[in-house]
Formats: sequence, structure tokens, C-alpha cells
Amino acid sequence: MQPSSYAHLTPARLDATFAALADPTRRAIIAHLAAGQASVTELAAPFRMSQPAISKHLKVLERAGLVSRSRDAQRRPRKLEAKPLADATQWLERYRKYWEANYQRLDALLEVMKAKKKPARVKRKGDAR
Repeated sequence: MQPSSYAHLTPARLDATFAALADPTRRAIIAHLAAGQASVTELAAPFRMSQPAISKHLKVLERAGLVSRSRDAQRRPRKLEAKPLADATQWLERYRKYWEANYQRLDALLEVMKAKKKPARVKRKGDAR
């Protein structure tokens, strides 16, 4: 039931993207790389874990297509690849629209209910009318 614009979004690709993003360390790495490319040493600096542990996280991100590595002499900087994020956002957008429409219907229903339930003005002793 996917629209044709979602045809290139395979379940395996989305699964890999969301699985990679499920870990807070990997999300932090993605956030760091959004500012520009970085080495494993630079990526490991803010974490209390070893470089090999960061490398394992990077492998997951690379397999999901979220990170790529290049070569600059002895340095092998990692770079953010935003396409899988854009694809996941496109997929999620469809559900955002669905929920937005539901909330608009709920708002309309609440307005109807408020209009029907306008309280009658209570006359008090001494009111001039």
C-alpha cells in the first residue's frame, strides 16, 4: 500500500537505518558528523568507551549507509551520508500527515462539542435585567 514515490524505500534499507539510529551513541556520532567529517579518535573523544567500540558503532552506521569513510594520507575520516536519513524522514512524513489529519478531526469534534455545551447564564439575586 505504499505510494509509488516510496518504491525505492525497501524494508531492509529502512530497517537498517532505524536499527542504526536506535542506539544513542550512534545518534550522537551522527550529530557530530553533521558538523563535518571526523576521525575515529575525534568521534571517540566525548564517549567513555574505547576506539574499537566506537569502530563497531561506525561499522553499523556504514552498513546502514549513514556514514562513509575516505582516505586522507594516514587519516581515514568518516563523513555523514544524509540520503538514508532523508529516506527515513520521507517514510515518516506519511505517518505525520496521517496523525495531523486525525488531530484536526479531533479538534473539529471538540469545537462542535464546546458549541453544544455552552452553559446557560445563571441569574443571581440582584442582577438587573
